[in-house]
Amino acid sequence: MEPWKWYVYIIRCKDRSYYTGMTWQPNNRWTQHLSGLGSKYTAKHKPESVVYMEEYEDLYEARLREKQLKGWTRIKKEKLIIGEWSKW
Repeated sequence: MEPWKWYVYIIRCKDRSYYTGMTWQPNNRWTQHLSGLGSKYTAKHKPESVVYMEEYEDLYEARLREKQLKGWTRIKKEKLIIGEWSKW
């Protein structure tokens, strides 16, 4: 059996704010966000698109990365999204 893969993602909302999350089922999680059941934040701010995603084999690493990205400024997140800031 293959190990689980974990995904850390950034969603841009319709008000141009960003939401950072983590999942092992990105397609299902996106559907949850669109339906208003993904998080309180995206239910309020309305998701527009997934603008960034990273894949991890290790849950602990994915959680650390999600926490790191949540602490970043908007400018730093935007640089990551357009490729001006590297993963490592």
